[in-house]
Amino acid sequence: MPNSTDSSDNTQPLVDVDHSPKPAHATTGSSTMPKSRLNKSTNRTPKLVANGSRAFMWYFLALIIVIIDQWTKWLAETKLTFHEPVPVIEPFLNWTLAYNYGAAFSFLADAGGWQKWFFSGLALLMSLFLIIYLIKAPRKATLLSFGLALVLGGAVGNLIDRLLHGHVIDFIHVHNADIWHYPIFNIADMGISIGVAMIVIDMLFLEKKREMPRP
Repeated sequence: MPNSTDSSDNTQPLVDVDHSPKPAHATTGSSTMPKSRLNKSTNRTPKLVANGSRAFMWYFLALIIVIIDQWTKWLAETKLTFHEPVPVIEPFLNWTLAYNYGAAFSFLADAGGWQKWFFSGLALLMSLFLIIYLIKAPRKATLLSFGLALVLGGAVGNLIDRLLHGHVIDFIHVHNADIWHYPIFNIADMGISIGVAMIVIDMLFLEKKREMPRP
């Protein structure tokens, strides 16, 4: 008769097998990193912080441009005679008082008076746009904000002239003897021209670098 203990001796031990799904990992070298973390670490899009309250710093720069512009125009009106040049650096630079009833390069200067309100409205809309845009501009885009502030100061400076006098006061006359004459301009025009150049440089060379993903 077989012994009852024989059946217990022949039984195989039970082994627990873990059938739960294993998380997918991507290995780099000897370490292991989840794919989601690997993608985030190798393709980071920089977060651009807006100027926000720091825009007031650029508003202050625009205000300085307006003050210098209006002060130099006041000097031109009080010290100069209309259309009588005063040599500064011969034969390249004169102070010559002139009035511009139109836009740049005297565009629409002889339109009959309606251009005053037309260009004043454009300058006002442009100034409001720049005030808002300076708040939203990236804080690290210093050149862009600098250019926007210069354009804002120049636009406001010439807007004040149109509203107070009906024309823009110009006095800087660059020329080459009597061979070549550049249209007479003012400090506000210089701010606008330099500011636009800064904005274009930022758009062409710096804007894409700010948006490039960091390694």
